[in-house]
Amino acid sequence: MGKNGDITKSINLDISLDELETDPGLRIPISEYNPNIRDEVRRKYLLRGPCQPRNHDFPLTQFGKQSRKFSSAWFDKYDNWLEYSIAKDAAFCLCCYLFKPSIGEQAGGDSFVGKGFSNFKKQDRLQIHVGGLTSAHNQAWKKCQALKNQNQHIQSFYLKQSEQDRSDYRNRLNASVDCIRFLLRQGLAFRGDDESEMSSNRGNFLELLQYTADQNHVVKAVTLKNAPENLKLTSPDIQKDIVSAAAAETIDVIIKDIGDSLFSVLVDESRDISVKEQMAVVLRYVDKKGQVIERFVGIEHVANTTAPSLKAAIDKLFSRYGLSLCRLRGQGYDGASNMQGEFNGLKALILKENPYAFYVHCFAHQLQLSLVSVAKKQPQVASLFILITSVVNIVGALSKRCDILRGKQYDKIAEALESGEILSGRGLNQEISLKRPGDTRWGSHYGTLISLIALFSSVIDVLAIVADDGANSEQRFEANNLLQLMLTFEFVFSLHLMKTLLGITNELLKALQRKDQDIVNAMNLVKICKQRLQLMRDDGWDSIFSQVSTFCGIHEILIPNMDDTFVAQGRSRRKSPEVTNLHHFRVDIFYSVIDMQLQELNYRFNEVNTDLLLCVACLCPNDSFAAFDKKRLIHFAEYYPKDFSTIELLVLSDQLETYIADMLSSNVFLELKSIGDLAQTLVQTRRNDVYPLVYRLVTLSLLLPIVTATVERAFSAMNVVKNRLCNLMEDQWMNDILLVYIEKYIFNKLDNELIMQRFQSMKTRRGKL
Repeated sequence: MGKNGDITKSINLDISLDELETDPGLRIPISEYNPNIRDEVRRKYLLRGPCQPRNHDFPLTQFGKQSRKFSSAWFDKYDNWLEYSIAKDAAFCLCCYLFKPSIGEQAGGDSFVGKGFSNFKKQDRLQIHVGGLTSAHNQAWKKCQALKNQNQHIQSFYLKQSEQDRSDYRNRLNASVDCIRFLLRQGLAFRGDDESEMSSNRGNFLELLQYTADQNHVVKAVTLKNAPENLKLTSPDIQKDIVSAAAAETIDVIIKDIGDSLFSVLVDESRDISVKEQMAVVLRYVDKKGQVIERFVGIEHVANTTAPSLKAAIDKLFSRYGLSLCRLRGQGYDGASNMQGEFNGLKALILKENPYAFYVHCFAHQLQLSLVSVAKKQPQVASLFILITSVVNIVGALSKRCDILRGKQYDKIAEALESGEILSGRGLNQEISLKRPGDTRWGSHYGTLISLIALFSSVIDVLAIVADDGANSEQRFEANNLLQLMLTFEFVFSLHLMKTLLGITNELLKALQRKDQDIVNAMNLVKICKQRLQLMRDDGWDSIFSQVSTFCGIHEILIPNMDDTFVAQGRSRRKSPEVTNLHHFRVDIFYSVIDMQLQELNYRFNEVNTDLLLCVACLCPNDSFAAFDKKRLIHFAEYYPKDFSTIELLVLSDQLETYIADMLSSNVFLELKSIGDLAQTLVQTRRNDVYPLVYRLVTLSLLLPIVTATVERAFSAMNVVKNRLCNLMEDQWMNDILLVYIEKYIFNKLDNELIMQRFQSMKTRRGKL
């Protein structure tokens, strides 16, 4: 094609405006978008604003003998158009990208639109680019302003409306926003299979809007049948735009709350109901009140779960929200190789770019791995859980058997109430079901053991019924075999032992789930858990044996003589070692299980002894700052050379002396128990301004992630929002709904006006506010 006959290359694919490239150096030219959506693309970029990663660590570029780099101060001077590309280390102009015509190689082109401006030693080029009133830049800027202001845009000239029309439109839009608010807070579906006027169920959104209209005559006068056919504000696209506006306002609050603060990232991946790999991202930071906050910021669909793919998705998300990887000070994942791999894992890829983003393996995941290891290695424990799974399967296989179980339990409770064995009252003697243990949630196994002990006699009765009246010989044989195994002292002993052991670890697991948990407190909880297990090993035998004996007496189970020789079922006596029953139950099971659990906890939580965490522990205010160690705290600061200069390290040494003297003389601080409490009290008493370097240390310690529980909760929410009936949900639609549903505390505080203004500015609307 000739120069005068160029045909504009257009992108005719369906493009999600929320997926537009954020980095100006990686964007495709505006002229390559389909003309029909070009204004929408421009409007989306204007709504986002210039890409200005103010906290980025701008690299130095050599110019002869001098080194220069981009300055974030330029963003303040040219805040409405100047952009920076992290990928290309170059400056760009947003308004020229959007509206300046492509001039190819004529006059050498324009570096602020094409390749980018990177000659940072010539700062005056920025002002030269702006030029005079009639410059190409200022003409492009005027076009941006006209597009942002719909009253000046060419399409608005024939869309002028009367005040009554505007009022009706506002009331109609406000009603739609109110209905969508309710659905988002509850995580409910929007659409129905049949949304025609003749349908008896038009979907949650339309039905709720109809109900609202029936209760409010003002809403009824402007919505549904009383609204203009082309301005009902009920279409699926309108619903998605309103949800997108709500999500954008919610994330804006989160990003503004983070501000220039340092933060950590928590990441995990899981499959949704449509078998698509989704990666959830949570940011952990300390707010202006000194509180540890964890916020869900998005869920990204990834083609695969390799570390480079996950890293690319994180970079994309960070770029979209103007977050810089150089502000990252912690990483929290589970133990998968694609996450924590030393060479090619996500942890390693991030550490290559930012060596101060220290990784902490999720404490709850490590605890779970230790429990799984014991369950697999110890034969009696492994047999116990295999047997319990079989019992739950056979008892809960049919609703008839579940009804029999409930009936048997009801009869036993009624009999116990009549005899005075148990008391009646509000909240007492509630219906109990036999809980099914989860494959990956070992906290659920504790609930299963509790329910089995409570329903033991009723479960035995149901198994006896199945053994006599099962549908086939296989069922009868399995039920009879389970019955014989459950009515043994060894089963009851293992059942009570694991109930007690899981009870100790379950308390630790629940404590670790708190969002505001700090690393030192988590380390102390692990230590307490180990101490309790050791105490159980030293002094717990008599207690556990007494419990088991009492239970066996109630359920008429034979208690073996502890001095007799132990006979293992199904094993040749010639090959079995000759030990007493006491030795078998006390040494081979009781001591063995506890020792194995302690060994696993020591192995899994070996990082609590690392130098970094030992330094962090010196900040703990517990026991009147007994752990305070000035040298270790200075060493802790040396882990973060980007946050503490050489001069600041010298100042920190003196500041720590004054700080600890102040803390020990104040009753308010002497009563504190955790670093989290310390941070909040420092802010409340304004000591964070008096000891800024110490407070920076406190903040860095709180940023170290403990568990990925918040990410796990995001996947639980995903299963609520995208379920079996709503399995075709688009990725962006799901992300917007999830963001609002999970961060509903922020969403509930958003005014409808903010959402409506955001919705209105997303594209040209027929109606005007």
